[in-house]
Amino acid sequence: MTRLRNLTIILAGCAIAATAQTPLKPPVTRKLDVADTYFGTLVPDPYRWLEDDNSLDTKAWVKAQNEVAEKYLSGIPERTGIQDRMTKLWNYERYSAPSKYGNLYFYTYNTGLQNQSVLYVTDKLAEKGRALLDPNTLSANGTVALSGMSVSDDGKYLAYSLSNAGSDWVVWKVRDVATGKDLTDEIQWSKFSGAAWKKDASGFYYSRYDAPKGDDALTGLNKFQKVYFHRIGDPQESDQLVFERKNQPDWGFGAYVSEDGRWLIVNQTEGTERKNRIFVKDLDKSDSEFQPMFDDFDASYDFLGNDSDTFYIATDHSAPRGRIIAVNLKQPARSVWREIIPQASGRDVIAGASLFGDKVAVTWKIDALNQVKLYDLKNGKNIKQIRHGGVGTLTGFSGKRSDSEAYYGFTSYNEPPTIYRYDLKTGKETVFRKPKVDMNSSDFEVRQDFYNSKDGTRIPIFLACKKGAKLDGTNPTLLYGYGGFNSAVTPGFSPANLVWMEMGGVYAVACIRGGDEYGKEWWEQGKRELKQNCFDDFIAAGEWLIAKKYTSTPKLAIHGASNGGLLVGACMTQRPDLFGAAIPAVGVLDMLRYHKFTIGWAWQSDYMCSDTKEGFDNLIKYSPLHNIVSGAKYPATLITTGDHDDRVVPAHSHKFTATLQEAQGGTAPILTRIETDAGHGAGKPMAKVISERADMWAFLLKNLDIKLPEGFGK
Repeated sequence: MTRLRNLTIILAGCAIAATAQTPLKPPVTRKLDVADTYFGTLVPDPYRWLEDDNSLDTKAWVKAQNEVAEKYLSGIPERTGIQDRMTKLWNYERYSAPSKYGNLYFYTYNTGLQNQSVLYVTDKLAEKGRALLDPNTLSANGTVALSGMSVSDDGKYLAYSLSNAGSDWVVWKVRDVATGKDLTDEIQWSKFSGAAWKKDASGFYYSRYDAPKGDDALTGLNKFQKVYFHRIGDPQESDQLVFERKNQPDWGFGAYVSEDGRWLIVNQTEGTERKNRIFVKDLDKSDSEFQPMFDDFDASYDFLGNDSDTFYIATDHSAPRGRIIAVNLKQPARSVWREIIPQASGRDVIAGASLFGDKVAVTWKIDALNQVKLYDLKNGKNIKQIRHGGVGTLTGFSGKRSDSEAYYGFTSYNEPPTIYRYDLKTGKETVFRKPKVDMNSSDFEVRQDFYNSKDGTRIPIFLACKKGAKLDGTNPTLLYGYGGFNSAVTPGFSPANLVWMEMGGVYAVACIRGGDEYGKEWWEQGKRELKQNCFDDFIAAGEWLIAKKYTSTPKLAIHGASNGGLLVGACMTQRPDLFGAAIPAVGVLDMLRYHKFTIGWAWQSDYMCSDTKEGFDNLIKYSPLHNIVSGAKYPATLITTGDHDDRVVPAHSHKFTATLQEAQGGTAPILTRIETDAGHGAGKPMAKVISERADMWAFLLKNLDIKLPEGFGK
C-alpha cells in the first residue's frame, strides 16, 4: 500500500521529501507535451492533466499542495489570534426578513456559529416559533446546505433544495409545514432553478437538466435545460414536461406563477446576456398554449406582477438605466406600452422593484448606493422616499402584492444588517431586528470617493478603515473588485473584513466597469472586446490608493472571487510590480478553455470564446494562465478554490498555480489552498468560512509585513 501511494505521488510530480527540507518551496508539478493550435498559433497546455478532478494524480497533487500551504500558514504565529477574533465577531444572532404565506411567517435564523442557518416558522412575529428545517442535522460537517426554498401560497407545503459540498446540483424535497415531516417527493439533477407553486398547491414548476453521464457531474457541460411540473406525491419520472426548445441547447428557463394564480410565465435567458424572452400560458384555460410576450431578445424584461391581462414590467428597452411599463397581453405592441416610471436623468439606475397593492417600491442605485422610493402604480407619482444616513446598502423591499408590510435592511462595512419593518398603510418605519456584535461601529469610518481610470472614466471607490488612519503610505490595504456579469458591488458587513480593519488595514472596493453600477452601458464597457477596461480600472484604483498615500506597493494586496478571480489574475500578471500580494479566489483563469466545463459556455456574452478567431485574439491578450512570464517577479500569491466547485471548475486554479510556481522569478511564495467538500462559495459551512479567511489574513500579515496593533483581539 505504501509503495502504491508513493508511486502515485511520483506520477503526480509532487516532491514531498524536498518540501520537508525547504518548506517555502512548493511541489514541482509534472509537465506533459500537450498543446492546441488556435488559428495558426500553438498554445502549450502542459498541466491539462489537472483538469481531471477524479484522477489519482490530481488528488495527490491537491494533497501535496495543501500540505505545503498548511505548513506555511501554520508557521505564522498570529494566525490563531486572527481566527479567534474572527470567530468571536462572527458569533452574533442573524435573522433574515420574514415572508408571509397564509397565516404563517417564515424566516431563517443563526445563533452565530452554526454552519448553516435554520428555517423557522411562526404565526406570531413576536414569538420565535419552531424550527421547520435545520440543515445542520443533515451532515456532520455542515456541508449540506439549504440552497433554495419556496412555500405554497397557503403555507401548507415547503419545497426546498439541498446542495452537497457546495455543488450547484441540488435535490428538491417537499415538507409538510404542519407536521414538519418530509413527503416522499424527491427531484434530482436540478440546477439554477426555483420552485413555482400552483395556486392550489397541487404541485410546482421547476427547471432541470438531463442526468450527466459517468463521472461528468462536476465538469460536464450543462445544456438543454427544461421546465417540468411536479405533482405532489408523484415520482420524478412522472413529472410533466412543460417547456423546452430542442433546437436551442443554450437557452435557459425559469418558471413563475403570477400571484393571482392565472399565468404561468417562462423566462428564457441565453448565457449571461442582459436580454431575455418571456412566454406566457393561461392556467385558467385547459387548452391554453404558451404565447410569446417579448420575443425579440432585444432587452431585459422583468415581470413584477399583473392586474388581469395587464402586466407590469421593469425593462431597459429604450432605457439602459431602466424604466417600468405596463403592457396589456391582448395588445402587446410597443406602440401602446404605458410608461409608469421613466428612465431617470443623469446616471441613476433602477436596481429592483416590487408591487404592493397599488404601490410600486423602486430601488434606485445612485453612484452605487441604494435609495428606495414608493410610487403610485397607476400614475407613477412619487409617494415617499426611504433613505438612511451614511455610506451603506439598502436591501429588500420585496414581497407579495397582498402584503400590508414590507421589510428591508441596511448594512455597511461597519454596520451589521439591521432589518426594518415598513407599514405600507401608515408609512411608519420601525426597527425589526438589530444584531449585537462585539464591536463599536463608531471606531471605524466608511466613505466613498472617485478616481479616474486610464481612459479618464470616473470610477467610484469605497474605503473603510479605523477612524483616524494616517495617510502616510504605510497602511496595509486590501483592494477588492468584481467587474462583470452586470453585477454591482455595494457596501456590506463582513466580520472578516472588520478583523482586517482591526488589524490596521484599509478595505477598498473599486466599482469598476463590467457591473451595473451605472446600468447597461457600464456593463457593456467592461465585456467582450472591452474587457481590458475592467483591468485598467482596477489597476488605476491601486495607483490611486498609492498616490493618495493610503498605502504603497509593498503594503497593497488585491482580492476577488470568480470573475473577480479573473480580475486579480489578469492584473497581477499585467502589473506584478504594483502589488505586494494577490489572492485570486475560485477564479476564471484559463480563458481559452473556460467554456468547455459545466455552465462556462454561458459566459461568452461577457468574455467571447476561443472557438472564433476574434475571441481567441482577444482572450489570449489577458488570459491570466497564458500571460505568466517565466522569470518575472510576481507578488506573494495565495490561490483559493474548492474541490467540488462545479461552476468555475478547480482546474482553473490548479493550472494557474502550477504555471505560476514554475515561472516565479522572485522570492515571494506562490501557494494554493484547496478546500475539500466545498464548491464555488454558496452554502459553505461557517467553520470553513472562518478558517479560510483567517488563513488569507495570516498570509497577508506575513507578506505585507503587518504588525498587529497593541491589544488586537481584545
